[in-house]
Amino acid sequence: MGCAILAEHAGQETMKTNILDRIDSPAKLKGLTYDDLEKLSAEIRQELVGTVPLSGGHLASNLGVVELTIALHRVFDSPTDKIVWDVGHQSYVHKLLTGRREKFPSIRQYGGLSGFTDRAESPHDVFGAGHASTSISAALGMALARDLAGENHHVVAIIGDGALTGGLAIEALNHCGHLGTSLIVVLNDNGMTISPSVGAFSRVLRRVTLDLRYEQAKRRARRTVTFFPLGELAWAASKRVKRTMKRALVPGAIWEEFGFIYVGPVNGHDIRELEAALIRARDYEAKPTFIHILTQKGKGHPPAEADAVRFHGIAPGNNVTAASPSYSEVFGQTVLRLMRENERVVAITAAMLDGTGLSEASCEFPHRVFDVGICEQHAVTLAGGLATQGFIPIVAIYSTFLQRAYDQLIHDICIQNLPVVFAIDRAGIVGDDGKTHQGAFDISYLCCIPNMVVAAPKDEDELQHLLYTAVAKECPMAIRYPRGSGPGAPLSSDVRQVPIGKGELLRVGQDIGILAIGSTVYSALSAAEQLGEEGVRCAVANARFAKPLDSDLVMGLAAQTKRLVTVEENALAGGFGSAILQLIQASGLLSDVRVECIGLSDGFVEHGPQELLRAMFALDSDGIAQRIRVSFPELFARGHSK
Repeated sequence: MGCAILAEHAGQETMKTNILDRIDSPAKLKGLTYDDLEKLSAEIRQELVGTVPLSGGHLASNLGVVELTIALHRVFDSPTDKIVWDVGHQSYVHKLLTGRREKFPSIRQYGGLSGFTDRAESPHDVFGAGHASTSISAALGMALARDLAGENHHVVAIIGDGALTGGLAIEALNHCGHLGTSLIVVLNDNGMTISPSVGAFSRVLRRVTLDLRYEQAKRRARRTVTFFPLGELAWAASKRVKRTMKRALVPGAIWEEFGFIYVGPVNGHDIRELEAALIRARDYEAKPTFIHILTQKGKGHPPAEADAVRFHGIAPGNNVTAASPSYSEVFGQTVLRLMRENERVVAITAAMLDGTGLSEASCEFPHRVFDVGICEQHAVTLAGGLATQGFIPIVAIYSTFLQRAYDQLIHDICIQNLPVVFAIDRAGIVGDDGKTHQGAFDISYLCCIPNMVVAAPKDEDELQHLLYTAVAKECPMAIRYPRGSGPGAPLSSDVRQVPIGKGELLRVGQDIGILAIGSTVYSALSAAEQLGEEGVRCAVANARFAKPLDSDLVMGLAAQTKRLVTVEENALAGGFGSAILQLIQASGLLSDVRVECIGLSDGFVEHGPQELLRAMFALDSDGIAQRIRVSFPELFARGHSK
């Protein structure tokens, strides 16, 4: 009994001495000693390792920015000073230090904390994010607003070396350097995006050797030289010599050519060194400053240090296995097969070799698989250039990331009717990543582009056939498929062409026709079975193509049943259902045929489990069945003619 009391007392004392428990705002960090900060860093890593594998989310990237986040909040006064995180997936430590510790176990859960920065969640999240390369542009906007308002707070953008490959980041650096606006850019350089970073900028960063003493020595030298007669002329001449030598020998000079004062490299896991660099940048006169921080992704957790790719993003419970292969895996294997059979097939991805399933193809065909970094616009136009020379590019890209290359889709591919295949992963509801990643709009934004064919497989096997068809037809074609595993359909050993614009009737019925596309087809079949038990005979069609539509199939069901239901995991506005309505209207049957459209309503879909979100939008079998009951009550009335 006494031992139990002592143990309980010891536990209470441990809780009292846990530094993280006492941090409910960034201001609480400022009075801590460096010994305290070292303990706090360890406690934060323990919190991350204990929580993220249960909730799912980004582990390695957050382990790598613990000391950097602490230093930022000690040197700057958030939210008066603006701290802008690029992507936002590495903001977990920031959330822990800004009053969200108690809610941290709810991260990425429905109704809980977002896995990214979110302005609605906290005043410390000054800019919402989820996609890469936005931070410098947003921070420059805030800095200009500060200057226009006559205020004097600081603005800091934190960007990774992977995100720095994005054109938007380079455009913002160029503009900031041109304006000379007071802004601090912190480069968190860990050599990684999700996979190792690629590109010329990455090679430059690997060779940077500048020291914190560089600017101090330069100022002392100028004071000494200009003291002597003709000193100013001598100093000007020496600067010309220095610039020439620096361009040849010191790659870090690129940032000074952009108009920034350069500080670095800095040990990103030494709080003293980080604070010294940040204070120096903070106290500069009005001029943009670039701080180069070196960190290790996964720092402090040996498994994540050893395999930062695997531990970049982990599923709840770290359960990465599934009963059937994911759509991404089936895509990757199909592309590998197509590349073996046809030497004109090439593949392109924007920093997503692993996520899109192209790693194996990259290993076997390293000269025909191109990872362009976080450069979606370049990826699409690069594909266009390859296509003009007789190659058949397959661009593997997430639905929400393809949005960033919309002009290129129209101008560089479809106007020229080039044979580029767009393999659109993570289409529809993606779940825990939330509103910045839900693939809710691709049917809508693709179907309005002339020359574009838009398809969606009902299962993994049909994905194989659609990919084979797209390569064979040699026209602009997009194939959208969801995140995760499909229904487990057996994979055919022989792939075949699918007629463009032709669906298939999977179930006959005279009362109502359900037109489903992509991931909703099997749910529609289950709903039809439910309603069949209630005496309602539902026909179910796999539309397969959102553009061009199978008008014969649609009009046949319309004429037979006079009642149609469309089901899609896409926004209703401009989506598959809208196209069906336009077809019915153009045929002059709109007054005779009732059409109910099921899809995503006009709003951004928050984070939560895929199954829960699909149920909320009536996209599961129960939801489809209930919408039919409500929309067509006469079918369920007693005495309904069978």
